[in-house]
Amino acid sequence: MKNWKEVIQQTTFRYIDHSEIETFSGKPYTALSSFAIDDALATSVSNGDSPSVMRLWVHPKTIVLGIPDARLPYIDEGVRFLADKEYNVVIRNSGGLAVALDGGVLNLSLVIPGIHEVSIHDCYEAMVSFVQYMLQDLTNEIEAYEIVHSYCPGDYDLSINGKKFAGISQRRVRDGAAVQIYLDVEGNSYERANLIRDFYRISKKEEETKFTYPEVDPNVMASLSKLLQTNLTVEKMKDRVQAALRNFSEKIVETSFSESERDMFEKRYAQMEKRNKPIWEVLGKY
Repeated sequence: MKNWKEVIQQTTFRYIDHSEIETFSGKPYTALSSFAIDDALATSVSNGDSPSVMRLWVHPKTIVLGIPDARLPYIDEGVRFLADKEYNVVIRNSGGLAVALDGGVLNLSLVIPGIHEVSIHDCYEAMVSFVQYMLQDLTNEIEAYEIVHSYCPGDYDLSINGKKFAGISQRRVRDGAAVQIYLDVEGNSYERANLIRDFYRISKKEEETKFTYPEVDPNVMASLSKLLQTNLTVEKMKDRVQAALRNFSEKIVETSFSESERDMFEKRYAQMEKRNKPIWEVLGKY
């Protein structure tokens, strides 16, 4: 079995910056596209058609829901509430619960092969270690443990002094995996958390549910720029990703998507459309 160090240390990394594009393969570039893209890359990496990938992505005003969120008793009301706030709503295909994205949130996808030799735990540890390395000149206080009352709580929440700034999910496809993290870099983290808190209040009300949804407290979350008391922007964070990547690989390449990758993207995009059909029907978009 490989450990987390072997996961993050690759001979070659493929670097993909999707933080500023508007369309992909003829489709509007939304979070729906991003999850389909990661599936296509995981397939390509699994087949040996691509080296390991680090992909950067940013989406304006989007709430990404987890699969359990779609089962909330008053989900239709919650989705309409988010739409009224001018947020796009997407149900993802990876684990976790609701997360807020906007221009101040940088998402990273570490796409790696050979996951039958790597534990889920070590894949998470690889991403944790990468983020700690990226920010080592600013802090050595980044910890990974569940931040209760944050949105999308989990064992690999990243925090500084108990304030969460990132969460990690993982999607496995064949023998490839996309380890995805959102990094709250800049902007108003309190408003993001407050929005998710209101979404759950509207979507759940006082109903008893089999699944336990978080009671979000905006005070347990913060942006990196606030936590580190420095002017850290998404653009500066992108530079840090590239600098760190150079220290974990011998070579970085930036290759275009192949025809087979685009074909796989189309298939996965269609699956994402099917998954999101109930949301679109609520909003009258289907």
